[in-house]
Amino acid sequence: MKFGLVLPLRIVQAVFSLVVLGLSAYVANWYNVDTLTSSPSQINFLIFSSLWSLISVACLELVPRFFPRFSNPYAAIGIEFSNVLFWFSGFVALGVFLSKLLFCRGTVCGAAQADTAFSAFLFVSWGATVGLMAKDLFKSGFRRPSPAGLAVPPPMKETMA
Repeated sequence: MKFGLVLPLRIVQAVFSLVVLGLSAYVANWYNVDTLTSSPSQINFLIFSSLWSLISVACLELVPRFFPRFSNPYAAIGIEFSNVLFWFSGFVALGVFLSKLLFCRGTVCGAAQADTAFSAFLFVSWGATVGLMAKDLFKSGFRRPSPAGLAVPPPMKETMA
């Protein structure tokens, strides 16, 4: 995979996931403390998506580096694609929820709107990394590299015949 492009995208994914986690937690806390209703399921889903994204970034970056035997490209692309689906559904659901509110003002509304925007950015960044990973997977011909890497086999001994 193109490590020059993927690592900065992973950093962006981790940082934006922390931002969405903080914004979602702020909105959820406001609903749970200052109103009589519980926090919306859209906000709760973005909290889950943020945590899943942080776990995914750690798994996708640490397992191939420190535990290469347990690294599987199909599992990695599955994790990547699940993040794409979660972030897409999360930012669309929150956007629809915010559009149906009768009024939206104050810091909580601004935080929820920023939450939607950062979630959309995360959808795009996860889409980019899943695209790069799929391109790499198709290029390699669906074969896993050998555990020893791409080492050249030792030359054969010649026999006297």
